[in-house]
Formats: sequence, structure tokens, C-alpha cells
Amino acid sequence: MERENNLQVVKLSNPKFLQIIESGCKVGYPVLLENIDETLDPSLGPIMERNIKKEKGSLQIKLSDGWQSFQPDFKFVITTKMSNPHYLPEICIKVTLINFTVTPEGLEDQLLVEVVKYERPELEQ
Repeated sequence: MERENNLQVVKLSNPKFLQIIESGCKVGYPVLLENIDETLDPSLGPIMERNIKKEKGSLQIKLSDGWQSFQPDFKFVITTKMSNPHYLPEICIKVTLINFTVTPEGLEDQLLVEVVKYERPELEQ
């Protein structure tokens, strides 16, 4: 989806992962951080909090080496391979969590809700 926008894919094991993310902020290209665990590197805090200010007509973000320019086109996505991660509340309030794991029972429940909504709206209420 973001290939044409020069998506940068990085892992925490890459020694330059923070520089790649900071470059994404400056230039405005999207960054995908793959395979994280239940804890995140504290240096990602300002990016996840979007600690941004407007100074002299340009956006600035506070990162490890001070304030640097920030492009509003920047997108930051984090993925995990964990099936049921438990993140601290401090992390959950900074991000939008999307669980793409679907079970057959979950699909049946969703379908039942839609059928009831269509067939018997008063029962759904």
C-alpha cells in the first residue's frame, strides 16, 4: 500500500533503526517497524506521542538529538508476530491497536449480529 511512497521496513535488531525512523520523520516517508515484543524502545516515545510543535512555519519533533523537522506525511506502523500480546497501558494510549487475528467463532458471531440487525432490528436493539 505504501510502496510508491518509499516505505522503509526496519527491525529493532537493525543498529540504525532509530536513524531510519528519524529520516522518515524529516523526509515524510512511511516507516514499518517489524516484529516487536511487548516492550518498546523508550526512544520511540516522542514519535508515538507525536510530540510536535510549529516553529517559524514548519513542524518540529523532539527526538533523541533535539528538535528536528517533521513532515506531516510521515506514517509509523508497528507490527508483531505475537498472537495475543499484552501491552502496558502507557503504550496502548499512544497507539491504535488493530488485531487481524480472526477465528471461525468470531466470524460466526459477527455474521449473526449482521443477520439479526437485518432480519429483526428490534431484537438487535
